[in-house]
Amino acid sequence: MRSDQTATPASYTAPQSFSGLAPGGAAPAVPAARSKAAGPLLAGAAVAMGLMAGLFFAFDVSVMPGLAAGDDRTYVTAMQHINKSIENGMFGLVFVGAFVATGVAAWLQHKAGRRQAALWAAAATVLYVVALLVTMGVNIPLNNQLAAAGDPSQITDFAAVRAKFADTWVPVNMLRTALCTGGLLALTRSLVLHGRAER
Repeated sequence: MRSDQTATPASYTAPQSFSGLAPGGAAPAVPAARSKAAGPLLAGAAVAMGLMAGLFFAFDVSVMPGLAAGDDRTYVTAMQHINKSIENGMFGLVFVGAFVATGVAAWLQHKAGRRQAALWAAAATVLYVVALLVTMGVNIPLNNQLAAAGDPSQITDFAAVRAKFADTWVPVNMLRTALCTGGLLALTRSLVLHGRAER
């Protein structure tokens, strides 16, 4: 061996990577950022959306048909009591919570890099926003008009009060049911995609 040569120890091998770089020099794939809250929040949004869809559906298939079978006075009186009773904390929590949870869930899915799951959650948010706009633009004003008709003991034309309310409120409530059901289906799809990404 010449003096200008340096022996390489037998135990030494050239490193295959340096600072996380593969032999070819390409950086390894960085996993998408994950949030522990993304999954539970998405599930919570689906539950809240399902509760709202179920509430509107119950009016479609039982409450309104049941009231429609009665007389005008019973219809107006019952709806006045229902509209007053539903203004409670539990309903408000679900009514607003469905919007907040769905919107934040869509944002978290986007932040985690799950594009398809984020798009489905965003679609659910849009559907629910439309349901909110319908509620505030049509159903609530009709509820207020019904309340403004006054105490049943002072109403003289129950048929007119009922017709003015029911002819619009009932079909619009069916629209709310469809919108929230669509939102629930979209969130279900988002949950499936989220679950696949977590595997």
